[in-house]
Amino acid sequence: MELSVFQKRSLAAAVLLSLCAPALAAEDEGPVTATIGGRLHLDFASFDNDHRGTPNKDDTEIRRAWLDVSGKFFVVDYKLEADFSGDRPEAKDVYVSRSFGDAGRLTVGQFKQYYSLDDRTGSNYGSFLERGNAGTSLAPLYRLGASWQANPGDMTWAASVYSLESIDAWQVKGRAAGGRVTWAPSPAAGDVLHLGLSLAREAYDNPGVNGVPALRIRPRPAGHLSDESRLTLVDFSAGRDTDVNKWSLEYAQVRGPLSWQGEFSGATFDDGAQRGEVMAAYGMLSWFVTGESRSYDRKTGRFARIKDIRHKPGAFEVALRYDQMRGNQQLDGQPDLRNGSTEAWTLAGNWYLRDNLRFMLNLIDSRNRNRLTDTTVDHTRAVTGRLQFDF
Repeated sequence: MELSVFQKRSLAAAVLLSLCAPALAAEDEGPVTATIGGRLHLDFASFDNDHRGTPNKDDTEIRRAWLDVSGKFFVVDYKLEADFSGDRPEAKDVYVSRSFGDAGRLTVGQFKQYYSLDDRTGSNYGSFLERGNAGTSLAPLYRLGASWQANPGDMTWAASVYSLESIDAWQVKGRAAGGRVTWAPSPAAGDVLHLGLSLAREAYDNPGVNGVPALRIRPRPAGHLSDESRLTLVDFSAGRDTDVNKWSLEYAQVRGPLSWQGEFSGATFDDGAQRGEVMAAYGMLSWFVTGESRSYDRKTGRFARIKDIRHKPGAFEVALRYDQMRGNQQLDGQPDLRNGSTEAWTLAGNWYLRDNLRFMLNLIDSRNRNRLTDTTVDHTRAVTGRLQFDF
């Protein structure tokens, strides 16, 4: 991977700011504060492709180079965040919010929507390089809108109304509403039970015509650099308004150094002439060999930064995940014109040198199947890795 001039300058700026961040952090006192943060994820991927499908090429990439400024401005909190890993900056969290005490918090601007435990857990804290198929292809991600969040007792809930546009993807038109509720009874360090439910309804205007992007579900089962292993599960690009209903059920437990987690997610698509359905599920198991536990944030109902690394060499985690996604599509009253599935096993090893610095390695075995012909159309094995640092 050859870096552009913009990427080289962005990378240099990220490194410089990470070194200067402690000095640039504002004092907590005063009506106006500002703190600089960011994350840098450097990835590689090596593929073993079989003779079916187009082979993926071994590659490297700057997966993320995020910088943010956050703080308070009198009675409101704010955050400005962008990703500089591409040829141009891409806005992430850009919002203002205000707390109303126990009643909750109002957020207005662009922010990641409230959908699924996998997607809500930050990319710095997941056990794998990439989220599961539902988190990467169904979750609404960053959208312009307004939300209310609250965390009464052992519960959290959030509801939002949002546009299908974002600051950078303004060609996508439509409107939506969604929400998430979680329950974790008296969570403690090394002892967590988490249950959750996410719902979203989205109405897309004219996908696929007049410069509006098509509405497609095309997961990457073998990692972010596995573009040639993508399988189109549904494709709504005829220009008809399309309604999408999404849901996800969440379950996770932490018992000392062990944790296990699973989600069952789905979506239906309807443009008046054809219908589609996507179903996804994953299950994962994590073990901190060195005795630490996954950290849980009870205020947001998601996993967070590891705490209290016990040994000087760092903490070591191994994890295993099975992930499957199926989709079908048909004209009203007709047989399926699409019916496919993708699945992947991922074995992960993570070495946490510090709570904000880790090396990650994933071994992936993925398969795509055309269920109309009952044939495997792609079988890809991959070794992927990451050097990750945040501040």
